[in-house]
Amino acid sequence: MLQRARSKTSWLLTALILSMGAVLLLPLGRWLAGEWWSNDYYSHGVIVPLVSGFFAWRILPRLDRTPDNRGLILVGLGTAAYLYFLAYRAFHLAALAMIVMLAGAAWTYWGWSGLKKLVFPLAFLIFMVPFPFVEASSLPLSLFTGQLATRLMQALGMDVTVQGAAVSLPNANLVVGAQCSGVRSIISLAALTAVFAYVVEGSWPRKLILFLAVIPIAVLGNLFRVSSLLWVANRWGADAGFTYYHDYSGFAFFAFSFILLILTARLLGCNRIRNDL
Repeated sequence: MLQRARSKTSWLLTALILSMGAVLLLPLGRWLAGEWWSNDYYSHGVIVPLVSGFFAWRILPRLDRTPDNRGLILVGLGTAAYLYFLAYRAFHLAALAMIVMLAGAAWTYWGWSGLKKLVFPLAFLIFMVPFPFVEASSLPLSLFTGQLATRLMQALGMDVTVQGAAVSLPNANLVVGAQCSGVRSIISLAALTAVFAYVVEGSWPRKLILFLAVIPIAVLGNLFRVSSLLWVANRWGADAGFTYYHDYSGFAFFAFSFILLILTARLLGCNRIRNDL
Protein backbone atom coordinates (compact mmCIF):
# COMPACT_ATOMS: atom_id res chain seq x y z
CA MET A 1 0.00 0.00 0.00
CA LEU A 2 2.82 2.38 0.92
CA GLN A 3 4.68 1.49 -2.28
CA ARG A 4 1.56 2.23 -4.36
CA ALA A 5 1.13 5.61 -2.64
CA ARG A 6 4.78 6.51 -3.36
CA SER A 7 4.38 5.49 -7.00
CA LYS A 8 1.27 7.64 -7.33
CA THR A 9 3.04 10.59 -5.73
CA SER A 10 5.97 10.14 -8.12
CA TRP A 11 3.66 10.18 -11.14
CA LEU A 12 1.84 13.27 -9.87
CA LEU A 13 5.14 15.06 -9.29
CA THR A 14 6.34 14.13 -12.78
CA ALA A 15 3.08 15.37 -14.31
CA LEU A 16 3.37 18.64 -12.37
CA ILE A 17 6.96 19.20 -13.53
CA LEU A 18 6.02 18.46 -17.15
CA SER A 19 3.06 20.86 -16.96
CA MET A 20 5.24 23.64 -15.53
CA GLY A 21 7.83 23.01 -18.23
CA ALA A 22 5.19 23.21 -20.97
CA VAL A 23 3.94 26.56 -19.63
CA LEU A 24 7.51 27.86 -19.37
CA LEU A 25 8.33 26.88 -22.96
CA LEU A 26 5.04 28.10 -24.46
CA PRO A 27 6.39 31.52 -25.66
CA LEU A 28 9.33 29.80 -27.37
CA GLY A 29 7.01 27.23 -28.94
CA ARG A 30 4.85 29.98 -30.41
CA TRP A 31 7.89 31.73 -31.88
CA LEU A 32 9.29 28.52 -33.37
CA ALA A 33 5.93 27.61 -34.93
CA GLY A 34 5.68 31.09 -36.46
CA GLU A 35 9.19 30.85 -37.89
CA TRP A 36 8.60 27.39 -39.33
CA TRP A 37 5.44 28.67 -41.00
CA SER A 38 6.83 31.93 -42.41
CA ASN A 39 10.60 31.41 -42.78
CA ASP A 40 11.37 29.50 -45.99
CA TYR A 41 14.83 28.64 -44.71
CA TYR A 42 13.36 26.69 -41.79
CA SER A 43 10.16 25.19 -43.17
CA HIS A 44 11.72 21.81 -42.32
CA GLY A 45 11.86 22.79 -38.63
CA VAL A 46 8.60 21.07 -37.72
CA ILE A 47 10.08 17.71 -38.75
CA VAL A 48 13.17 18.03 -36.54
CA PRO A 49 11.45 17.43 -33.14
CA LEU A 50 9.66 14.45 -34.67
CA VAL A 51 12.97 12.92 -35.81
CA SER A 52 14.56 13.60 -32.41
CA GLY A 53 11.53 12.14 -30.68
CA PHE A 54 11.69 9.01 -32.83
CA PHE A 55 15.33 8.31 -31.96
CA ALA A 56 14.71 9.07 -28.28
CA TRP A 57 11.73 6.68 -28.34
CA ARG A 58 14.00 3.97 -29.74
CA ILE A 59 16.70 4.59 -27.11
CA LEU A 60 14.70 5.15 -23.91
CA PRO A 61 13.44 1.57 -23.39
CA ARG A 62 17.06 0.40 -23.18
CA LEU A 63 18.08 2.95 -20.54
CA ASP A 64 18.32 2.11 -16.86
CA ARG A 65 17.10 4.81 -14.54
CA THR A 66 20.10 5.92 -12.48
CA PRO A 67 19.22 9.37 -11.05
CA ASP A 68 22.06 11.86 -10.77
CA ASN A 69 21.33 15.15 -9.00
CA ARG A 70 24.31 16.81 -10.70
CA GLY A 71 22.05 17.17 -13.70
CA LEU A 72 19.98 19.68 -11.74
CA ILE A 73 22.88 22.14 -12.02
CA LEU A 74 22.57 21.97 -15.81
CA VAL A 75 18.80 22.34 -15.55
CA GLY A 76 19.22 25.43 -13.36
CA LEU A 77 21.80 27.04 -15.66
CA GLY A 78 19.70 26.29 -18.72
CA THR A 79 16.55 27.68 -17.12
CA ALA A 80 18.31 30.87 -16.01
CA ALA A 81 19.75 31.38 -19.49
CA TYR A 82 16.37 30.63 -21.07
CA LEU A 83 14.54 33.22 -18.94
CA TYR A 84 17.27 35.81 -19.58
CA PHE A 85 17.19 35.39 -23.36
CA LEU A 86 13.40 35.22 -23.35
CA ALA A 87 13.21 38.55 -21.50
CA TYR A 88 15.30 40.17 -24.28
CA ARG A 89 13.37 38.30 -27.01
CA ALA A 90 16.51 36.53 -28.20
CA PHE A 91 14.43 33.48 -29.07
CA HIS A 92 17.13 31.64 -31.01
CA LEU A 93 19.40 31.74 -27.95
CA ALA A 94 16.48 30.80 -25.71
CA ALA A 95 15.98 27.72 -27.90
CA LEU A 96 19.60 26.69 -27.32
CA ALA A 97 19.08 27.18 -23.58
CA MET A 98 16.03 24.94 -23.81
CA ILE A 99 18.19 22.16 -25.26
CA VAL A 100 20.56 22.60 -22.31
CA MET A 101 17.58 22.29 -19.96
CA LEU A 102 16.49 19.06 -21.65
CA ALA A 103 20.03 17.68 -21.44
CA GLY A 104 20.11 18.48 -17.73
CA ALA A 105 16.75 16.76 -17.22
CA ALA A 106 18.02 13.65 -19.05
CA TRP A 107 21.18 13.65 -16.91
CA THR A 108 19.10 13.98 -13.73
CA TYR A 109 16.68 11.19 -14.62
CA TRP A 110 18.89 8.66 -16.48
CA GLY A 111 22.34 9.59 -15.26
CA TRP A 112 25.47 10.44 -17.19
CA SER A 113 25.45 7.19 -19.19
CA GLY A 114 21.85 7.85 -20.24
CA LEU A 115 22.68 11.39 -21.29
CA LYS A 116 25.53 10.16 -23.50
CA LYS A 117 23.14 7.83 -25.31
CA LEU A 118 20.67 10.67 -25.82
CA VAL A 119 23.24 13.13 -27.16
CA PHE A 120 22.16 12.82 -30.80
CA PRO A 121 18.39 13.29 -30.28
CA LEU A 122 19.16 16.33 -28.13
CA ALA A 123 21.84 17.83 -30.38
CA PHE A 124 19.72 17.28 -33.50
CA LEU A 125 17.20 19.79 -32.13
CA ILE A 126 19.67 22.54 -33.12
CA PHE A 127 18.49 22.10 -36.71
CA MET A 128 15.03 23.41 -35.76
CA VAL A 129 16.38 26.75 -34.47
CA PRO A 130 16.26 29.65 -36.98
CA PHE A 131 19.48 31.62 -36.62
CA PRO A 132 19.53 35.23 -37.90
CA PHE A 133 22.90 34.90 -39.63
CA VAL A 134 21.53 32.23 -41.99
CA GLU A 135 19.34 34.58 -44.04
CA ALA A 136 22.04 37.27 -43.94
CA SER A 137 24.49 34.88 -45.61
CA SER A 138 22.20 34.21 -48.56
CA LEU A 139 23.16 37.16 -50.77
CA PRO A 140 26.98 36.85 -50.41
CA LEU A 141 26.75 33.11 -50.99
CA SER A 142 24.54 33.57 -54.05
CA LEU A 143 27.05 36.01 -55.57
CA PHE A 144 29.90 33.59 -54.87
CA THR A 145 27.96 30.71 -56.44
CA GLY A 146 27.04 32.83 -59.45
CA GLN A 147 30.69 33.70 -60.04
CA LEU A 148 31.79 30.05 -59.78
CA ALA A 149 28.99 28.78 -62.02
CA THR A 150 29.73 31.41 -64.65
CA ARG A 151 33.45 30.62 -64.66
CA LEU A 152 32.67 26.91 -64.97
CA MET A 153 30.32 27.39 -67.91
CA GLN A 154 32.83 29.72 -69.59
CA ALA A 155 35.45 26.97 -69.26
CA LEU A 156 32.99 24.60 -70.95
CA GLY A 157 32.65 27.02 -73.88
CA MET A 158 29.42 28.85 -73.03
CA ASP A 159 29.19 32.52 -74.02
CA VAL A 160 28.30 33.96 -70.62
CA THR A 161 29.55 36.91 -68.57
CA VAL A 162 28.90 38.02 -65.01
CA GLN A 163 29.01 41.45 -63.42
CA GLY A 164 28.09 41.40 -59.76
CA ALA A 165 24.68 39.71 -59.61
CA ALA A 166 23.95 40.24 -63.33
CA VAL A 167 24.58 37.31 -65.67
CA SER A 168 24.45 37.89 -69.41
CA LEU A 169 23.74 35.16 -71.97
CA PRO A 170 23.38 35.63 -75.74
CA ASN A 171 19.60 35.23 -75.45
CA ALA A 172 18.90 36.41 -71.90
CA ASN A 173 19.96 38.65 -69.05
CA LEU A 174 19.61 37.09 -65.59
CA VAL A 175 20.04 38.22 -62.01
CA VAL A 176 21.47 35.85 -59.43
CA GLY A 177 19.33 36.47 -56.36
CA ALA A 178 19.42 35.24 -52.78
CA GLN A 179 17.30 32.25 -53.76
CA CYS A 180 20.29 30.98 -55.77
CA SER A 181 22.45 30.78 -52.66
CA GLY A 182 21.16 27.30 -51.88
CA VAL A 183 21.10 28.09 -48.15
CA ARG A 184 17.68 26.50 -47.68
CA SER A 185 18.80 23.31 -49.42
CA ILE A 186 22.14 23.32 -47.59
CA ILE A 187 20.44 23.46 -44.17
CA SER A 188 18.11 20.60 -45.11
CA LEU A 189 21.03 18.62 -46.51
CA ALA A 190 23.03 19.16 -43.30
CA ALA A 191 20.13 17.81 -41.22
CA LEU A 192 19.76 14.83 -43.55
CA THR A 193 23.50 14.15 -43.40
CA ALA A 194 23.47 14.29 -39.59
CA VAL A 195 20.78 11.58 -39.51
CA PHE A 196 22.63 9.55 -42.14
CA ALA A 197 25.91 9.72 -40.20
CA TYR A 198 24.12 8.68 -37.03
CA VAL A 199 22.37 5.61 -38.42
CA VAL A 200 25.32 4.11 -40.31
CA GLU A 201 28.00 1.97 -38.73
CA GLY A 202 31.46 3.41 -38.23
CA SER A 203 33.76 5.06 -35.72
CA TRP A 204 32.91 8.53 -34.45
CA PRO A 205 35.91 10.16 -36.21
CA ARG A 206 34.72 8.74 -39.53
CA LYS A 207 31.16 9.83 -38.85
CA LEU A 208 32.39 13.32 -38.00
CA ILE A 209 34.31 13.47 -41.28
CA LEU A 210 31.19 12.29 -43.10
CA PHE A 211 29.10 15.04 -41.49
CA LEU A 212 31.69 17.75 -42.18
CA ALA A 213 31.82 16.59 -45.80
CA VAL A 214 28.37 18.18 -46.17
CA ILE A 215 30.08 21.57 -46.61
CA PRO A 216 32.02 20.81 -49.84
CA ILE A 217 29.21 18.50 -51.00
CA ALA A 218 26.65 21.29 -50.57
CA VAL A 219 28.88 23.80 -52.38
CA LEU A 220 29.39 21.39 -55.29
CA GLY A 221 25.70 20.49 -55.34
CA ASN A 222 24.61 24.13 -55.51
CA LEU A 223 27.27 24.85 -58.13
CA PHE A 224 25.82 22.00 -60.21
CA ARG A 225 22.31 23.38 -59.72
CA VAL A 226 23.14 26.94 -60.79
CA SER A 227 25.38 25.79 -63.65
CA SER A 228 22.68 23.51 -65.02
CA LEU A 229 20.18 26.39 -64.71
CA LEU A 230 22.47 28.60 -66.83
CA TRP A 231 22.79 25.79 -69.38
CA VAL A 232 19.01 25.42 -69.64
CA ALA A 233 18.53 29.19 -69.91
CA ASN A 234 21.23 29.42 -72.60
CA ARG A 235 19.74 26.57 -74.62
CA TRP A 236 16.00 27.21 -74.27
CA GLY A 237 15.74 30.77 -72.96
CA ALA A 238 15.28 32.56 -69.64
CA ASP A 239 11.66 31.45 -69.26
CA ALA A 240 12.62 27.79 -69.51
CA GLY A 241 15.45 28.28 -67.04
CA PHE A 242 13.83 30.47 -64.41
CA THR A 243 10.15 29.74 -64.86
CA TYR A 244 10.23 25.98 -65.29
CA TYR A 245 13.60 24.42 -64.47
CA HIS A 246 14.29 26.69 -61.47
CA ASP A 247 11.29 25.31 -59.59
CA TYR A 248 12.59 21.76 -59.96
CA SER A 249 16.33 22.41 -59.65
CA GLY A 250 16.17 21.59 -55.94
CA PHE A 251 15.64 17.95 -56.91
CA ALA A 252 18.79 18.12 -59.05
CA PHE A 253 20.68 19.56 -56.08
CA PHE A 254 19.58 16.80 -53.70
CA ALA A 255 20.14 14.02 -56.26
CA PHE A 256 23.67 15.23 -57.05
CA SER A 257 24.50 15.89 -53.37
CA PHE A 258 23.11 12.56 -52.16
CA ILE A 259 25.17 10.66 -54.73
CA LEU A 260 28.30 12.44 -53.46
CA LEU A 261 27.25 11.67 -49.87
CA ILE A 262 26.85 7.95 -50.61
CA LEU A 263 30.24 7.84 -52.36
CA THR A 264 31.88 9.62 -49.42
CA ALA A 265 30.27 7.17 -46.98
CA ARG A 266 31.56 4.21 -48.99
CA LEU A 267 35.08 5.67 -49.05
CA LEU A 268 34.94 6.04 -45.26
CA GLY A 269 33.55 2.53 -44.79
CA CYS A 270 30.27 3.88 -43.35
CA ASN A 271 27.91 2.07 -45.68
CA ARG A 272 25.94 -0.27 -43.40
CA ILE A 273 22.94 0.64 -41.23
CA ARG A 274 23.36 0.13 -37.48
CA ASN A 275 21.34 -2.74 -36.02
CA ASP A 276 20.99 -1.21 -32.55
CA LEU A 277 18.45 1.45 -33.46
